[in-house]
Amino acid sequence: MTEHRSTANPANLLWVVVAGATILLVVHALGRFIYTPLLPYLVGDGQLTASDGASVATWNYLGYLIGALLAIRWYRPDQIRLTLPIAMTVHVITTLLQTQVEPASWLSALRLVNGIANGVVFVQAPALILEWLVRRNRTSASGLVYVGVGVGLLLSSFLVSGTADLLTGPARWWPAALLSIPLAAWATWYLLKLDVPAGLQRDDGSFVDKGPLLDRASIPLFLSYAGAGLGYILPMTFLPLLTKTQLPEGHWLVDGSWLLVAVVTIPTPIIWSYLGSRVGDLRALRLNYLIQFLGALAVIIWPDPRGIVLCALLVGSTFVGTVLLTQRIGRALHPHQGPRLSAATVALYSVTQMAGPWLTRQWLDAGGTLVGAFTLGAIALGWGLFFALFVPRAEDWHARR
Repeated sequence: MTEHRSTANPANLLWVVVAGATILLVVHALGRFIYTPLLPYLVGDGQLTASDGASVATWNYLGYLIGALLAIRWYRPDQIRLTLPIAMTVHVITTLLQTQVEPASWLSALRLVNGIANGVVFVQAPALILEWLVRRNRTSASGLVYVGVGVGLLLSSFLVSGTADLLTGPARWWPAALLSIPLAAWATWYLLKLDVPAGLQRDDGSFVDKGPLLDRASIPLFLSYAGAGLGYILPMTFLPLLTKTQLPEGHWLVDGSWLLVAVVTIPTPIIWSYLGSRVGDLRALRLNYLIQFLGALAVIIWPDPRGIVLCALLVGSTFVGTVLLTQRIGRALHPHQGPRLSAATVALYSVTQMAGPWLTRQWLDAGGTLVGAFTLGAIALGWGLFFALFVPRAEDWHARR
């Protein structure tokens, strides 16, 4: 049983990474996380209440779950080449339609469909690129595609704050919608050209059948990643809104908290990818969880500028690293079903992150505060760190089998 490998031309490698980063920028930043800096403005415009905002976010995360589950079914590269352009088209159309609807119910429906497209793309695009890189002995470059998320967060911050006085209500979606069109078209076209076989091949050319996803190696990885999904989503959805409720009007952190998250997110894929290659992905992941836990805890201990800045810096500098390190660990444990395992982990991640806004809404409706809701995130990240301690190193796991 072999994986046929070749070397990657540096120019080709660069453009593959740029295309992957661009497609994640479009679906995950312009499609998904731009909602976070938009939310305080949509609440201020009277389009949504804080409770409505949590509900809309929940529908988007439900869509993300559905998309990830679909990606488990469509995990082979030949299937990805069919579904990826469809998902990107759906993303662009739903983002455009968000500029035309005002009721929370209609926005929730569009965010659901947009989330489905996001879930499919966020699984399939990095998985396709990782398979391409593995066959060219450049796995360490896989984390670079997630730079697109950080750049997209920064871009989304500027798009929202830069047009805050010019647009109102649903029209606030226009900058993201218009920018998505050319970026989505080019990135999708480029990734569809990648030369990746349909699956891992035996020496006789036949494809390896898929095996079980759950075993003593992958179960603690799944449980750990579940904690990450719930833990990071609270600050990544509600930190700007919490800032607006805790600080006086006009404070620089009202817009600046999301800008801080965006700025520190940009280099983190490179940092965590490098750290993983130096000390091992598993050790790097455990450190990642610890830092992220401290970030969620900071805003609970200090619900003021100190805690908000620490939360933005520590969570912003880690959450992308959690994703890329988990994907690499999963493929190392089960090298013959990388895209399928990637889809399964993202599906679980999306279940727990969908629970975050829903639980927050229940908490707010019961009279709780946003600061109190962040406690749940800290507990979840502690859970993630605990189970990460039980994930075996790939070398040890394969040596025992």
